[in-house]
Amino acid sequence: MTPTTPYYHAIGKEEEIFSHAYSNKIPLLLKGPTGTGKSRFIEYMAHQLDKKLITIACHEETSSTDLIGRFIIKGAETVWVDGPMTLAVKQGAIIYLDEIAEARPDVIVAIHSLTDHRRELFIDKLGITIKAHEDFMLVASFNPGYQRGFKELKPSTKQRFSALSFDYPEAKQEIEILINETKVDADNAKKLVAIGTKIRNLTELGLTETVSTRLLVNAATLINSGLPKRLSTHIAIVEPLTDDLQTIQSLKDLCDLMI
Repeated sequence: MTPTTPYYHAIGKEEEIFSHAYSNKIPLLLKGPTGTGKSRFIEYMAHQLDKKLITIACHEETSSTDLIGRFIIKGAETVWVDGPMTLAVKQGAIIYLDEIAEARPDVIVAIHSLTDHRRELFIDKLGITIKAHEDFMLVASFNPGYQRGFKELKPSTKQRFSALSFDYPEAKQEIEILINETKVDADNAKKLVAIGTKIRNLTELGLTETVSTRLLVNAATLINSGLPKRLSTHIAIVEPLTDDLQTIQSLKDLCDLMI
């Protein structure tokens, strides 16, 4: 059974850029806000290139051991188990480190030799170095707006990658994404995109994150399945954005007027 091609709406020349980076064995850093299609783009390109994709959702406890591997006790003996990074290096997969700035510093150290001319992985617990498979590619993402003031990627780390910026699509493109992704009708898609655009411009609310295309897709999915429109926007758009009761009520009122 042939896997279904993930839906992705190209915004610029990102497909061409990725293909050239892959063929030239250049690691790629995807920069942009949450929910702007970075992860979907990687799924789409892995499918287009017919390559295995291994995705790691990085968090503050993600360590190099989690990526490279560890010894485990199996029966009466201790055996080594490869981590996802080691498997990708050996098998020639595309590995995607989502929100890499969240990971512990030793993760950055571990990937250094994979991001330069060496293209090799040192496994200190085994005392060996593995040359990356010809088809291996390292891709990482991070959210510059969210990370600012918290966890930043060092300039020296950024310069180990070529970088591609993602942002929210223009209204026409975002409407098309909602329709293709959820089958929602055009009128509701237009209203949802208008809500998203409006909230994104309300900088005085001080939201840590604003309305992503992902949230709009969720709202469109709920509306298309029969949930009342106002309720759909409340639970899919407003509630994920903030816990402040006054802000929630203001955003609900806004959605009620626009949907």
